[in-house]
Amino acid sequence: PLVQPTKAQVSQEDVHAFAHLVLAPDENVAHACIEAMRSSGISVETIYTDLLAPVARYLGELWEDDLCDFTQVTVGLGRLQQVLRELSPAFGQSNASTSGNRVLLLPGPGEQHTFGLVMVAEFFRRAGWDVGGGPWEAGADPVVMVKREWFDVVGFSLGNVDQLDDLAVCIKNVRAAALNKSIRVIVGGPLFLANPEYVGYVNADAASTDGAQAPELAASLVASRGQSSLLGADSICLCGAILAIHLNNLLPQLTESSGTCEVTATGNKRNHHRAL
Repeated sequence: PLVQPTKAQVSQEDVHAFAHLVLAPDENVAHACIEAMRSSGISVETIYTDLLAPVARYLGELWEDDLCDFTQVTVGLGRLQQVLRELSPAFGQSNASTSGNRVLLLPGPGEQHTFGLVMVAEFFRRAGWDVGGGPWEAGADPVVMVKREWFDVVGFSLGNVDQLDDLAVCIKNVRAAALNKSIRVIVGGPLFLANPEYVGYVNADAASTDGAQAPELAASLVASRGQSSLLGADSICLCGAILAIHLNNLLPQLTESSGTCEVTATGNKRNHHRAL
């Protein structure tokens, strides 16, 4: 096998090898590798954060370097999501009591591959949050969703600098329309990791890049309601949520209609941020 884990951690070699496994014709080899890793003592959380997330980023690098095509990347990400679904029951065994908080997780305007949203949703659920949105809501209008239902936090992922202004408009409309007038906004993705100043530009409350701490970050934002912002968006970029380990493989175009965030997309690699 390409991966033979011997210790309870994941190496860079494991990441590269597993990326090739999820691209292999036989999808069973990737699942067998995960079983071997768990048998060696590697925790599900470590598999999430140290293997699956880096593999998703690595697949994006392979695509941008023309070492694999868009179809292969899509297949690979699909298999990563299969692994997430299989591990989900074990990951949720330590689930805390329900927090009573609700988070809405959505891809930003034009985002296509949403593997990161699936992963961060796992961390929120384990922490007792009620999670709305997700990749299945791609193309949905967040303005309508926050106007119809109460959410404590909304999280957007973005990796394409061309869509920064579109996201800023979207967040402005969400804040204006939200049933919760103190709704908090988190943004995530490699674009914000490399450019913390963009957090303030889009008028978010914080940026986040680590799924394991995502619920804690969101909870701190909720706790700060009614106070001066504890996390100034224009002065700090916090590591919190994995919201987007995104492979922004398509150049999106925003179609604005009466303040909504409906999106369409065309395939193109230009201007996708690679600070991964």
